[in-house]
Formats: sequence, C-alpha cells, structure tokens
Amino acid sequence: MVFRPLLLASGLMLASSVLHAQVAPPAAQAPAKKETFLVPIRLTVAADGTGDYRTIQEAVMAVRDFMQVTATIFVKNGTYHEKLLIPPQKTNITLLGESAAGTVITFGDYSGDAAKHSTYTSATVRVEANDFTAENITFENSAGRVGQAVALHVEGDRATFRRCRLLGNQDTLFLAVENSRQYYQDCYIEGTTDFIFGSSTAVFDGCTILSKTDSYITAASTWPRQAFGLVFLNCKLTAGPEAAKVFLGRPWRPHARTVFLNTEMGAHIRPEGWDNWRSPDNEKTAYYAEFNSLGPGAKPSGRVKWSRQLTAKEAKQYTLSTIFAGSTGWVPARK
Repeated sequence: MVFRPLLLASGLMLASSVLHAQVAPPAAQAPAKKETFLVPIRLTVAADGTGDYRTIQEAVMAVRDFMQVTATIFVKNGTYHEKLLIPPQKTNITLLGESAAGTVITFGDYSGDAAKHSTYTSATVRVEANDFTAENITFENSAGRVGQAVALHVEGDRATFRRCRLLGNQDTLFLAVENSRQYYQDCYIEGTTDFIFGSSTAVFDGCTILSKTDSYITAASTWPRQAFGLVFLNCKLTAGPEAAKVFLGRPWRPHARTVFLNTEMGAHIRPEGWDNWRSPDNEKTAYYAEFNSLGPGAKPSGRVKWSRQLTAKEAKQYTLSTIFAGSTGWVPARK
C-alpha cells in the first residue's frame, strides 16, 4: 500500500511547520514615540514673513505646553509692536534675538491711559512662565514720560536675561513677585524714577544702569522672610545729561533689601546714597549696603547712617548659589 509512506511524509511536514512557527522570532515592534515636550525645538520669527511666524506671540503659543527641555524662538532683527505674554504653561522658552539693538519688542501702555492700564498691566512684555530666557533682545515701553510704564514684568521663577536692553522711564523693570529668582547678565537698563523695582530676588551682573533724570534707581519691596532682594555685582551706574543727583534707592516696602558690590558709580550718585521714602520707620527695617563701590559716586563716609558698608567676609556670601538657593537650588550659567 503506497498511501502509508505518503501519510507519514505529510505528518513530518506538518510537525516541521508547527515547530518552525514555535521558534520563529516575534515581529519587530516600532519604538515608543518620544513625548514632544521632551524634544527640543527651534522656531523662527521674522516680521517680513521669512520665518515660521510673523509675530513673537504666535511662536510662543505654538510651543507645546509645559516643555521640559528648551524651546528656542529665534527672532530676526526688526521692530515688533507687540504686547507680549509668556503664560505660565509655556515653560522653558528661550527668546534669542539676532542682535540686541536690532531686535526690538515695543509697546506704549502706561498707568492711567485711556485704556485704564495700571503699573501691573502696562508692561510691554510679561513673563509668567518658569525657566524663561532672553538673549540679545530690546524690551521697550515707548509711552514716554507719562508716569508708570513698564517695559518688562517678570514673575516666573529662574528667569535669565543676557545682553538685553530695557528701555523706558518710570518703572522700566518690574520684578513682580516674591517667589521669583531672576538673573540679568551684561544688560543695559535705563529709566527715570524707581526704574528697577519689586519684590523678587534678582542679580544684576555686569550691567550698565543709566539714570535719565534726578530721581531713584531702585525701589525694592522685599518681604521680611527673604534673605536677598536686589543685588548688583560689578555693575556701572551712568547718567544722562539731565541727571546730576540720583539716589541708589528707596524702600517701596519697609523691608526693602538692595546691595551694590564692586560697582562703579558716576558723579551723579548723591553722597547720602539712600532715601527713606518720607518715613523714618523704614530706616529700622530696610537693608541697604555696599561693598567696594568705585568711582566719583562712591562716598562711604557720606552715606546715610542707617545703611551699611559690608566687610570682605560679609561680601563673600553674595554668590549666585547662595543668593538663588531657595527651596531648590539654582545657579544660572554665565555666558
């Protein structure tokens, strides 16, 4: 009978097929897709239409919410007439200008204008998100000398500004909230009255500060629980032609803290240095100090008695790691 060998051969072929199916490797699976908030991106803004967007605000809103890595927005030279908001969810954004003088964000709101803006709502640029960085950008409030008109309002934590220009008059830079650490490196800041003000912990490193009239440079509103307020390291205080008698600061709130270290001060700085804002009680609570001030405006013997001249040992505590320690440490890079 010939069918038995045929059945046997068929059985062997079937067994071989089953065995092969059992040992064959599984089909390769596609790699898991990486979350977009973990992927760095770069967008370009150009007013002439040669970029991804024509306005900076459009580019900001195009960034994925709560980015955990850097989203770089390169801004080509041009004048951008925008009232720009960086909302809280747009974290880790870097605005990188083509050049500091050529990349200008400008607007003209001011406190008491027809639209009923206040100091808190007048800003040309308002930064509410954490981990924001700006480099080579001009922030301008173009309202003129009409009162309080903010160019830059910052309340996010770990904000860094390098080689930026802040242009305005009264209240140019608003360091808006207590729980905000801000670092300004090699920036130019100009204004008339209280043009660097607020309650944040901020370091100005190698910055040029220009007073446009006889008035006050700083108006800190530091809270009593803060170890540091406004700190100026290796800065240069200069003056426009109208400024001949300028105070280093006055306390917007009683516990204001402002310290100048290794800062060159022009002849426009008043010998007494500091003002109590018409309240002798502020002299008991405000902390105003200097270390190794230089130039014709540095006159330790003429300063008000309630200010301080730091010793070398006291000055050593003013490092970025100490000033920005907070609940979680932060040391911004100097570039």
